[in-house]
Amino acid sequence: MMNTDMMTSEHTVLAAFLLSLFAGLATVIGSLIALLSSRTNRRLLSFSLGLSAGVMIYVSFVELLAEAQRTLTEAAGGKPGVWMAIGCFFGGILLIGIIDRLVPSFENPHEARSLEDMQAPPSKEDKLMRIGVMTAVAIAIHNFPEGIATFMAALENPALGVAIAVAIAIHNIPEGIAVSVPVFYATGDRKKAFWFSFFSGIIEPVGAVIAYLFLRPFMSPELMGCVFAAVAGIMVFISFDELLPAAHEYGEHHIAIYGLVVGMGIMAVSLGML
Repeated sequence: MMNTDMMTSEHTVLAAFLLSLFAGLATVIGSLIALLSSRTNRRLLSFSLGLSAGVMIYVSFVELLAEAQRTLTEAAGGKPGVWMAIGCFFGGILLIGIIDRLVPSFENPHEARSLEDMQAPPSKEDKLMRIGVMTAVAIAIHNFPEGIATFMAALENPALGVAIAVAIAIHNIPEGIAVSVPVFYATGDRKKAFWFSFFSGIIEPVGAVIAYLFLRPFMSPELMGCVFAAVAGIMVFISFDELLPAAHEYGEHHIAIYGLVVGMGIMAVSLGML
């Protein structure tokens, strides 16, 4: 399934970059929703976050990790290849877990917030501005490995890259809300709130570019296998640590689970048709 020509194709690289750009700038959609709406559609958001988690979990285990094991077993042999894939998978989880722990819990973007919850009286303007700035920085840090995940998946399989990009974009929308709302209520400046959310999202394609420039000289099927396993670990962690808790927080438990199942079903059908 690995295709070296595809990996080096300028057209494929551009498409992969554009997908990571789309996924990252979904924070802007969240910002626009926050700045133009008065209330959060919590049920829809809960279902969407669950759907995103379903897509990412299914893709991680059924496609990315399985492909990593196939590639690495061909390169290193049966058991060594399997253990390499397992090690890279949990290495990806460890990486994103460390990043997550480095973000102070108060500014952690994984904490679900709605528009109503973030409206505060003027006496709290300084605190709100700090929340907005630190949330933007925190989300930018988390978006970096997500950009790598989208980009590397799209290099190997553009259709798979589209699915991952859409899933990450859905989960970036509430992050855009989390950034722009406190900044707006602290400053009253919609443009400033918008640009803060833009900054937090643009880091995603930056991560993609840095990953490509760093890995390009060493690009090989073995390296791609390791990257895919690590990306699978990153996405599984994001799904269980970010998406599902946020989906439960925004809406009813069953709505989130319905979204999860639908997301898995969509990916199962899509992959089966490829």
